[in-house]
Amino acid sequence: MTTRKDFFKLGLLGSTLLIPDAIKKTTRLFSGAQYTLQEKPLILSTWNHGIAANARAWEVLHSGGSILDAVEHGVRVTESDESNRSVGLAGFPDREGIVTLDASIMKGSGECGSVAFVRRIKHPITLARKVMENTPHVMLAGEGAQQFAVSEGMSLKEETLHPDAKKAYEKWLQEADYRPVINVENHDTIGMIGMDADGNLAGSCTTSGLAYKMHGRVGDSPIIGAGLYVDQEAGAATATGMGESIIKICGSFLAVELMRQGRSPQEACDEVVRRLISKSRESIDDIQAGFIAMNTDGDHGASAIRPGFNFARHTSTANEMVDSESYFS
Repeated sequence: MTTRKDFFKLGLLGSTLLIPDAIKKTTRLFSGAQYTLQEKPLILSTWNHGIAANARAWEVLHSGGSILDAVEHGVRVTESDESNRSVGLAGFPDREGIVTLDASIMKGSGECGSVAFVRRIKHPITLARKVMENTPHVMLAGEGAQQFAVSEGMSLKEETLHPDAKKAYEKWLQEADYRPVINVENHDTIGMIGMDADGNLAGSCTTSGLAYKMHGRVGDSPIIGAGLYVDQEAGAATATGMGESIIKICGSFLAVELMRQGRSPQEACDEVVRRLISKSRESIDDIQAGFIAMNTDGDHGASAIRPGFNFARHTSTANEMVDSESYFS
């Protein structure tokens, strides 16, 4: 007899058949790796800069802070890192030469907050938490978010480009070729998801967005369900890469829903990548995107469109980098 869970699995498996033949011919199957630890606490974050962020999150957690405190203060390390060009005020500017920031934070209970198109705020992740806790809203943007930050006692930083970002921007201006670049290297949004010893979940995501983007562009990072989603009954997921492609499939929400239906975190991430590819037939060569997820047992997984994506994993025994699975070889 086919159960309701079997029905869902069959339906989702069928969705992978929608991937164009041209794409199928140039791909390999996922290896089927499963990151099964079932260890709590567990902190995961995207890219190499996740090592330092994880270390701080772990310190907060083991000093008596909540898992929400941990994921907030963990990514604040990356926001403060002046060597980082894709997170925080030292990031690359938009095509008008202005750095704008996006961030979101979420608890397993469903409470969440985000900010978008924010200027002059050192820690947009903290502002996102203030939106969650001190307003009746989920998202504030632009000038309104800045006004709220000031009302909450957050200081405004001087609006000047980091010297390295300024040099790169001036070089870009020589041609001003507006073609969003998503690299496959370790320089992108930081998303963090975590679980404490009692199984409580939370997540955070923060970025300065695409280099030389159109002024006003907002990617997936501050959009609940796209760049980040956390549900205490199913799991947590976060995303990195070409935000537009992630928004179109509600990537992080999809990963969590797949886990709710019985998929492992790895299977969920693999399926989200397949779904993204199936919705991006004409421009897949220009897209990189990656996802990490954990379920309520502490199992986790990660997948990306192509090689190059990795994530930091902090357990009681190690804080280490792990290479993600990828759809393309």
